[in-house]
Amino acid sequence: MSPNEQALHSLETITDFVRWGASRFAAAGLHYGHGTDNAVDEALVLVRHALHLDHDLPREFYGARLAADEKEAVLALLERRVRERIPAPYLTGEAWFAGLPFFVDRRVLVPRSPFAELIEGGFAPWVEEGSVERVLDLCTGSACIAIACAFAFPAAEVDAVELSPDALEVARRNVARHGLEERLMLLEGDLWAPVAGRRYDLVVSNPPYVGEAEMSALPPEYQHEPELGLRAGPAGLDMVARILEGAPAHLNPGGVLVVEVGSSAEAVAEAWPELPFTWLEFERGGGGVFLLTAEDLG
Repeated sequence: MSPNEQALHSLETITDFVRWGASRFAAAGLHYGHGTDNAVDEALVLVRHALHLDHDLPREFYGARLAADEKEAVLALLERRVRERIPAPYLTGEAWFAGLPFFVDRRVLVPRSPFAELIEGGFAPWVEEGSVERVLDLCTGSACIAIACAFAFPAAEVDAVELSPDALEVARRNVARHGLEERLMLLEGDLWAPVAGRRYDLVVSNPPYVGEAEMSALPPEYQHEPELGLRAGPAGLDMVARILEGAPAHLNPGGVLVVEVGSSAEAVAEAWPELPFTWLEFERGGGGVFLLTAEDLG
């Protein structure tokens, strides 16, 4: 009898299947980092999805027994995660960011940026409440950062730029889902080109920043994500360089630029020693995010 056949006969409750899935994930050596950071949470996301249950399912339901067809659906999804190494959000079609749900598929990166913590706090203390009238999100992907900023600054107009037409299709779906068509403009093009002549109070970006060596060492889960959203030249600095070059012409006086560069943080600091980067810290983990003001950029 195969492990799955044994599971069909011996497992009964939601908790049983979450525990079994987590054990299978651990044994398979899966990588986490696309919305969860451990096997139990990853299994829980997939079990709930297979059963069409919301993420806020009351704890007392975890002891509920599954019907035979429900067991098969859960096991099939858990098996795909192990066999194909697909991150959970691509299997469920949904990711959460800054307390908001987003549709995702392989046309966009899975939202996972520490930007969420900054947005939820209104970028304080670097941005004064009520001072932001125009926001720009470069390399918007699924538009999760742009949409979250639109909610954080309800009086602001938001522009979001994306090079990939495929990613923009996903972004449009998310903008419509959150009812922001009148206040959030999606622009197709290469970085600053679609916003020539425009200035902003806040510019944010989670651009590609993975260098060649790091790309070759990424776990299999990352192979399902669009390479355009990850790869950024030999040292991972190509996009950052262009953002820094164009930022002074697009920031209002007192404006703020915030960019995530992840593992390339040290390389960024070494490449531009003349810039007074403020490297932000996060209570919920993550790093590699710098802040510069319009005045810092000269």
